[in-house]
Amino acid sequence: MDMKQFEVLARYNIWATQKLTEALLNVSESDFSRPCGLFFNSICGTLNHILVGEHYLWYSRFVKLPIPDDLKLNSIIETDKKEILNLLNQKSHNWVVFLAQFQDKRFPKQLDYITSAGKPMSLSYVDVLLHVFQHSTHHREQITAALTIMGYPCPELDLVYMLAEESKVLDSV
Repeated sequence: MDMKQFEVLARYNIWATQKLTEALLNVSESDFSRPCGLFFNSICGTLNHILVGEHYLWYSRFVKLPIPDDLKLNSIIETDKKEILNLLNQKSHNWVVFLAQFQDKRFPKQLDYITSAGKPMSLSYVDVLLHVFQHSTHHREQITAALTIMGYPCPELDLVYMLAEESKVLDSV
């Protein structure tokens, strides 16, 4: 993958997070926090997992920020629906800024980091960055499945819909 493709994924991450937020604002507080068969238990638990994984673990690893020792993949950072959605929307923009720092448009070969279990790890930089975007997409889709089961309307989160929206904007300029 090249820089341009990652920039599309970063924009998609912002767009999909915003679309999911719009849908989740209509979910009752009890449905938001009730166990519904998701790997991280509830919509709230799954959003917290996205926040922890994408922003507090992976983003911190990429920009070399310290990670709290007690941070786990199932940590609950925020239970207030509006606050966690606000955090996810704000932090999704960090990836666009992060990608913009690569002025020569080349990525390092490896990402060296410490795993949650405390072990040193070195993996392909590009592959791990792709994982970050795929990971969030995976969990957003779990949430939309839960919304469907609960009887709520779901946003269309396919990448092609974002591209079509962007195309319309470009066509009107």
